[in-house]
Amino acid sequence: MEKINCIIIDDEPLGRDLVESFAKEVSYLNILSIFENPVTALSFLEENPVDLVFSDIEMPKINGLDFLRTLDNPPVFIFITAYREFALDGFDTGATDYLVKPVRFDRFLKAVQKAKNHIDLKRNSTNSQNENDKIFIKSEGKIIKILLSEILYIEAQGDYLNVMTTSEIYSTQMTLTSMEESLLNKKFFRVQRSFILNLDFVRSIHGNMVELLNGKSISVSVNKKEELYRLLGM
Repeated sequence: MEKINCIIIDDEPLGRDLVESFAKEVSYLNILSIFENPVTALSFLEENPVDLVFSDIEMPKINGLDFLRTLDNPPVFIFITAYREFALDGFDTGATDYLVKPVRFDRFLKAVQKAKNHIDLKRNSTNSQNENDKIFIKSEGKIIKILLSEILYIEAQGDYLNVMTTSEIYSTQMTLTSMEESLLNKKFFRVQRSFILNLDFVRSIHGNMVELLNGKSISVSVNKKEELYRLLGM
């Protein structure tokens, strides 16, 4: 399993120590460095590949929320603070989760797993991205380009399709069969009447259910299972 590189930012020693001890219990977390304030963390972030930041909010010079807003291409953030009232602001900045002190390990683990799902989606999108591998759809009166590497699945709903990407959902008026014909890419597979999946985002298969990296579970038709296993190299 590929490691998730993370840093910890907290002006309180006890807060830093707790997060560090929790993180060391999670096998896929790799602590790169620990900082007392965001200012000293900034240069490190500019020079090193960091996937995940555990950050306090109330800190000297600049708080965690404002720090996140200053970053052009921020890593995934999990805020850890004693002030529950900051939760809404934390999510408004795009943070993945918000933990209130004193933090329990089970709640920490849940937040980390949520962050891991986001990071896995981002890595899969980056690793398979090809600017020439795209489709154009009409949605809300606009022509939109979508990279195939960013599509998790496509769902038929009546006369419309919902195209779920790593960042948002697009609705377009066309049939699933027409979409299937336009996806000349072996990574896409129609698992049943209403769904086409991007196989790069499959997390697991249990019985007739496929779970994707974003947590979505989709059923597979009986007559499609054997071909699905073959495409996945099983």
